[in-house]
Amino acid sequence: MTAIIDYDAGNIKSVEKALIYLGERAVITRDRDVILRADRVILPGVGAFGDAMEKLHFYGLADVIGEVARRQIPFLGICLGLQLMFERSEESPGVKGLGLLKGEILRIPEGQGIKIPHIGWNSLRFPNQGRLFRKIQEEDNKEAYVYFVHSYYLKAKEEDIVTAVTEYGTIIHAAVEKGNLFACQFHPEKSSQTGLKILRNFIAIS
Repeated sequence: MTAIIDYDAGNIKSVEKALIYLGERAVITRDRDVILRADRVILPGVGAFGDAMEKLHFYGLADVIGEVARRQIPFLGICLGLQLMFERSEESPGVKGLGLLKGEILRIPEGQGIKIPHIGWNSLRFPNQGRLFRKIQEEDNKEAYVYFVHSYYLKAKEEDIVTAVTEYGTIIHAAVEKGNLFACQFHPEKSSQTGLKILRNFIAIS
């Protein structure tokens, strides 16, 4: 069973639909016991960093997520969920993130041809091996295209945890993996067959 954390952030139902399509039992919840009994946990979300952290603390979910990490339960952050896993964001100065991983969230720099927010499909490169991209990065002569919607991007402190990057005005750390922690800046649930493969790989992790 996969627990999808409900903290009033958007985009939760589309993640649930994608998991059900893959044959996975998915539960949208903010119940501590349900989350800690799950085989794996997903933190989705769209919205503002500061508001989201306020909601996580209000519902007591920041502590629950910390316990998920300590118990080595596979955990996947998607879009805003990825950003919340890190230490801080330029979007909300002075607000501490969950601090599960080291790095910061920066605003995408403006430039010629760069529209913010970044909305659309971009191809991924894979600087390090990642279990989310098993088989995807082994396919010869094929680029993996995924769907992004964001104004801020991750710059991870530890580059060896970065499993996928893309370029949009700057190099964006698009996915990371460290131990039981996984995260994607893009939306696998909206990324067609490539996204479904990524979610299938996450479901297979134990």
